[in-house]
Amino acid sequence: SGSDPRMIESDRLRDAYITGVGAFLPGPRIGNAQMEDFIGRIGGRSSVVGRRALRWNGIEGRHYALDVFGRPLQSNASMCGVAAQAALDDAGLDKGALGFLAVATTQGDLLVPGHASAVQAELAAGPMEVASFQSVCASALMAAKAAWLNVRAGEADVALACAGEFSSRWFRPEFYEGTALVDAKGRPAMEADFLRFTLSDGAGAVLMEPRPRPEGRSLKVRWIDMVSLAGRFDPCMWAGAATADRADMKSAWSHAGPVAAHAAGAVALLQDFELLKIVIRAWIGVWLEKVDQGRIVPDTVDHLLCHYSAKSLREEIVGLLKDTKAMIPEEKWFSTLRESGNVGSASIWIMLAAFMKSGRARPGETVLCIVPESGWAMIGFMMLEVV
Repeated sequence: SGSDPRMIESDRLRDAYITGVGAFLPGPRIGNAQMEDFIGRIGGRSSVVGRRALRWNGIEGRHYALDVFGRPLQSNASMCGVAAQAALDDAGLDKGALGFLAVATTQGDLLVPGHASAVQAELAAGPMEVASFQSVCASALMAAKAAWLNVRAGEADVALACAGEFSSRWFRPEFYEGTALVDAKGRPAMEADFLRFTLSDGAGAVLMEPRPRPEGRSLKVRWIDMVSLAGRFDPCMWAGAATADRADMKSAWSHAGPVAAHAAGAVALLQDFELLKIVIRAWIGVWLEKVDQGRIVPDTVDHLLCHYSAKSLREEIVGLLKDTKAMIPEEKWFSTLRESGNVGSASIWIMLAAFMKSGRARPGETVLCIVPESGWAMIGFMMLEVV
């Protein structure tokens, strides 16, 4: 009693809805037999590890922002710009409506400044607040949470979260040849070569508003949770340090200088596959905790969009969940991994765009998005409701 009703109203958080989704995959779809024509052959030889990687990941097609001579067709920022414009078009809005732009990536086009600034410039968008998020796959949900909270708090009426990757440029032979990552027989280390056949290029975006679109389907964002477990592990996927020194920030590439770091194999993107097996179980542990807390109720989930880098990784996740109350039946899972590959942080939005176009989403249904990240052991969850 006696409270100003305007003050009470201003303190309430608004709902936020995804009203537009966009995706961009550059160039033609590249089959497995053509891959090395684009990313190149280290030492001029086809990769034996690559064939194993393709059996492991189950990817049959992907897109590269390179031509067959290794020349760039796009930049990371330009791909994000196309995806962002597609999300705006899907929502029926002009870029002038944007009040907040959050952009995620593993590696942007420049070391400095932030990737969000590059995407804003690419869009030729007017003055607005921007935020850059740099990690690996889960950075997409970091950006989405920033956009969601801005809309909820009334800081922005139109917020866009975008994620893009240009991984293929880091997989060209010159990143490996003449470094400690290639042995005397010209064979690249598995922790480097494996990733060349796992990651590809593209971008995706989601646009959020405080109201659903007047026509068609929107997605109400119920909640977004991020959980980092970096205090328990060494980096599992990284660039900028040699394998033995990756947890020692004083040994990062910048202290040695770029030339010495390159020679030591400390610039290329690397993955610790033994550690990955342990991190998978940690991800599942967080998933189980969410179920125990009642945050996720598996029986009420109608669709699951779970990002994973490989078919065999999905099989391992299913195997760990199958005998638990956290398992969501596989017929509810939706993925674009086989068709368009693992596009890192952009994968979840590329997947969501394909899901919305599939016609599967029906009003009242729930869509759970899960993005585990091997980078330094992180996992993100986003619960959506179709309206």
